[in-house]
Amino acid sequence: MTSPTQVLPAHHRHCDDLFVAAEESAQHGDWAATAASFRHFHDQMQAHFEAEEALLFPAFEAATGMRGGPTEMMRYEHGQMRALLSQLEAACEAHDDDAYAGNAETLLMLMQQHNMKEENILYPMCDQALGAQADQLGAAMSAMLEQAGA
Repeated sequence: MTSPTQVLPAHHRHCDDLFVAAEESAQHGDWAATAASFRHFHDQMQAHFEAEEALLFPAFEAATGMRGGPTEMMRYEHGQMRALLSQLEAACEAHDDDAYAGNAETLLMLMQQHNMKEENILYPMCDQALGAQADQLGAAMSAMLEQAGA
C-alpha cells in the first residue's frame, strides 16, 4: 500500500531534516554549506508542492467536486512558502544571518501548521475520496519524489 497518507508525511519529515541541516549551517556561518543544504531543501520542497498540485489535488477535486475547499487553502499556503523560500535564498546569497534566521523561523511555523493540516485532515480525506485510486496515486507521487532526488 502506497497511499498519499503514507508517502507524503514521510516526505514532510525528509524536508524537515533538510531544513534543519541548512539552518544549522547558517547558524555556524558556513555559507557554502548553507547554500548547498538550502538548494537541496528548496528542490525537495518544490518537488513536494508539484506532486500535490499536479497529482493529488486535481484527483481529489475530481473525485469530490470540491474546488474551493482545502486544496485551495493548501495552494495558497504553498505560495506563501514559495515566497519565504525566495527570501531565504536571497538571505543565503547575501550571507545575511538576521534575514536568514527570521525567514527560517517564519517558514518553520508555516510548514508545521501546513503539514499538520495536510496530515490530519486533507490526506485522510484524499485516501477516503480516492478509494482504490489512492494507492496508484501514492505510487505515482512516490516515483515523482524519487526522481527529484528524495
